[in-house]
Amino acid sequence: MNSGSIDKPNAVCGAFFIVVGAIFAIQSLAVELGSWLRIGPGGLPLVLSLLLVLLGAVILVQATRSEGESVGVIAWRGMVFILIAPILFGLLVRGAGFVAAVFVTSLMASFASFKMTPLYALVLSVLLTVFSTLVFSYGLGLPFERIGPWLRF
Repeated sequence: MNSGSIDKPNAVCGAFFIVVGAIFAIQSLAVELGSWLRIGPGGLPLVLSLLLVLLGAVILVQATRSEGESVGVIAWRGMVFILIAPILFGLLVRGAGFVAAVFVTSLMASFASFKMTPLYALVLSVLLTVFSTLVFSYGLGLPFERIGPWLRF
């Protein structure tokens, strides 16, 4: 351990968690907290934001104790595919329906990895679509259309 060395990426991350947690904690105080037996709408956000502040403090303290590794190459491909996938889901779910939206979204997100082959991505997307439809549509009975108006003939 070098005296005065600090792991900058972890220090920034810890400070960010502390700031975001504090902001949400302050905002949750404006809503009714309730009691321990009957938690109000502001109780859970307050507890979660305090846990975020605690996690940020742990990360920040750890950043001052060890020197970090250098940040490598940023995986732009993974970030683009993963960030676009939920946006695509939101755009497709009403028009194409839940089944098509889950399939296209999972197919797109699976290509975030260089290791993914097209055949494996198709199999993964089909299995995820079947599982999601069984759980959310049939199991939980969520009110959405499985096949949307864009795909009806």
